[in-house]
Amino acid sequence: MIHLSGMDASFLHLETPESPMHVGSLQLIDLPPGYEGDFAEDAKKYLSGRLHLASVFVRKLAMMPFDLANPVWVDDDDLDLDHHIHHVIMPRPGTMAQLERLVGRLHSSLLDRSRPLWEIHIIEGLQTGQVALYSKMHHAAIDGQAGVAVAKALFDISPMAAPVKAPRANRRADSSQLGMAELASAALSNTVQQYVKLIQSIPATAKAITSVLLPVSETTGKRSFELPKGLKTAPKTPLNVSITNQRSFAGRSVPLAEVKQMAKATGTSLNDIVLAICAGALKRYLADYGCKPTKPLVAGVPVSLRSEGNTDLNNQVSVMLVSLATDISDPLERLAAIHESSSEGKKLTGNVKAAIPTDFPSLGVPSLMSGLASLYGRSGLADKLPPMANVAISNVPGPSFPLYFAGAKLATYFPVSIPGHGLALNMTVQSYNGSLEFGLTACRRAVPDIADLGDYVVAEHKKLFGLIVGQAAAAPVVAAVAAAAPVAAPAAKKRAAPKKKVVAKAVSTAGTRAPRKAAAPKRAAALN
Repeated sequence: MIHLSGMDASFLHLETPESPMHVGSLQLIDLPPGYEGDFAEDAKKYLSGRLHLASVFVRKLAMMPFDLANPVWVDDDDLDLDHHIHHVIMPRPGTMAQLERLVGRLHSSLLDRSRPLWEIHIIEGLQTGQVALYSKMHHAAIDGQAGVAVAKALFDISPMAAPVKAPRANRRADSSQLGMAELASAALSNTVQQYVKLIQSIPATAKAITSVLLPVSETTGKRSFELPKGLKTAPKTPLNVSITNQRSFAGRSVPLAEVKQMAKATGTSLNDIVLAICAGALKRYLADYGCKPTKPLVAGVPVSLRSEGNTDLNNQVSVMLVSLATDISDPLERLAAIHESSSEGKKLTGNVKAAIPTDFPSLGVPSLMSGLASLYGRSGLADKLPPMANVAISNVPGPSFPLYFAGAKLATYFPVSIPGHGLALNMTVQSYNGSLEFGLTACRRAVPDIADLGDYVVAEHKKLFGLIVGQAAAAPVVAAVAAAAPVAAPAAKKRAAPKKKVVAKAVSTAGTRAPRKAAAPKRAAALN
């Protein structure tokens, strides 16, 4: 048996019918020229010989008596592929919009905890002649970085699949039915180890808290109390509500080379450009509903706690808060503000990274956390409390080369993620083979027209690219973006003045959208 860490198990305990805690992906697959076989059967045969390459596919949960402690992973010696691998044929005409709606529905249902926590759906009937592959796995088993390692088990780097060594026989009779005494003993032993780790981490935790709350002044060299800048509340928007279990999804692609070109030209990071694109798209989308917050939107951005080279299939992640600077109308000034906020967030996270626990004592925790999660969701507190963040935005690096599944090439690789109470929208981005793939996952009631938001993402990318790279007159302004973050506000405004004509030209060609008057009464305007 393998014990779940406290962080892994929290995704189980916080799961409710309204908030399924699984992550997924959607790939569009180009069949080989002249292919006339049964791809669903070929794919099933292909998968059956590779699933043992990642333990998430062949292990399941064994629950502790009375949920007194976290469950453990045990091997599933009776894996039923027919339960996990499904064949779906879409109705005509088989558009991308239909596929996105289907993925939203498939992503809405909970995984069966009595079996390994994953599903794969092979979807045929697309009007393009492609096949779609939708998969989902519980977040208790993997995070974004570990998901990349799982992809290595599912996909090949060439059309000809490399030989895979068969798994070594290692059967244990009735391994899922561990005795109560054995489970209780394991739980007690693991809890003792967790308390030991917690005690050992106290000095590092105290040091981290001191460095954050009592930073050393650059002028006096003395420590003084200071609250982190990221502890401000975000404005209330229609995205910050209690959610249902129904999901909406949209996938969009933009050229990765263009994003890298923008980052290089402005002296910012690729992640800063992604945040700026999302910020512009959200600003336009919320404006459609008359929501124009005077305070900037805030993004909750996952930060990996993994050491380099670590591919363990568990969760090692924290979150930093980054201002999206949506109160700034100029896209280049907004990018500079995002860069400054992101740098501050990285600095803060770096100070406390070593002290953030990924494991903690679990005795009595499952029932408590499950009860609190249910209470929070059904009490509607998310509709009343001021949010710390408005949206979750994640950027996961992926392969820069093409992947193959059962001899067929993957054309796209869209991530599908988790919205939650108070965060009804998740915008996850993954790079793949020269593209940056945006996967937008939301509560369908809160964001029913998510395809519009996806179109705004593409439009904002083109707009920002035109301002930074496409306009020769913008060159001196672009050089100033990287320097705008650390300088004082008046100097930044003075430096930004020459670009007004360029911005006006870009906006005039972007197009406008009529306000959605019919939908506005259903959504509350920003509170501040």
